[in-house]
Amino acid sequence: MRLVFAGTPEFAVPCLRAACDKAEVVAVYTQPDRPAGRGRGLTPSPVKTEALARDIPVLQPENFRSAEAKAQLRALRPELMVVVAYGLILPQSVLDIPEHGCWNVHASLLPRWRGAAPIQRAIEAGDTRSGVCLMQMEKGLDTGPVLLSQTLDIGPDETGGQLHDRLSALGAQVLGDALGLLRATIRLPPRPQPVEGVTYAHKLDKAEAKLDWSQPTHVLANKVRAFNPWPVAEALLDGERVRIHAAAALDEAHDRAPGSLLRASREGIDIACGQGVLRIHTLQRDGGKPVAAQDYCNARRDWMA
Repeated sequence: MRLVFAGTPEFAVPCLRAACDKAEVVAVYTQPDRPAGRGRGLTPSPVKTEALARDIPVLQPENFRSAEAKAQLRALRPELMVVVAYGLILPQSVLDIPEHGCWNVHASLLPRWRGAAPIQRAIEAGDTRSGVCLMQMEKGLDTGPVLLSQTLDIGPDETGGQLHDRLSALGAQVLGDALGLLRATIRLPPRPQPVEGVTYAHKLDKAEAKLDWSQPTHVLANKVRAFNPWPVAEALLDGERVRIHAAAALDEAHDRAPGSLLRASREGIDIACGQGVLRIHTLQRDGGKPVAAQDYCNARRDWMA
């Protein structure tokens, strides 16, 4: 089976490997190299790095609007195109080129969390379940019928990074199963998405990382988990700007103003919220490295209980 793969970030790499195990990947599409790192040098995407290591031709068009880009894809004679976190919207004229159309591996239980950041938005909202959907792509944003899906539970302390890695592996498993069925000429019945329950996972913005102490503690704890490892929650702590990598919500009543320091000990740093208390476990000063609350408190002995 001649397959074309389109993806860009680390999340898509396990799916590319699964595709290579089940089909002949004749080309990989990925985003153009972008500046990264301190030197801001052009850096290939993780998917490009994996493709080159496998000697798979790599194509990096800015978009698919031109007749040349479409002709290039058509010349590959793909039977199927698999899209995983590619970063470009494909027009209908592209979706129609492969014999079996285009499949998309999406990291949510559709129709919940369509869009760019489904993993982080699920944790931020306090969801206890997530999963992966393999979708037959159509023109709308993540609106296509679902071919195959798998669910998993979100751990109470799970971060965005941890859930990302688990869903990435699950996505590869789902894709591999579906490709195996297609090779055996077993067509998966498309299941239209329900009309009810649609939510959108808007792209993460660094400005969202600033915590508002007037919010309830469980809201802030979910943000801390969701925004780890990026953009990482930040807040003012006794006048100092810090980044918060790990924290827990305490259902504790208090009469202090939001943002007030309640306690600082080896167990953590307790901050008054609009409702409840946020206990900070790991934090980072400007220019420093993430440290445990105990180590931070050792530098602030006036805090020690």
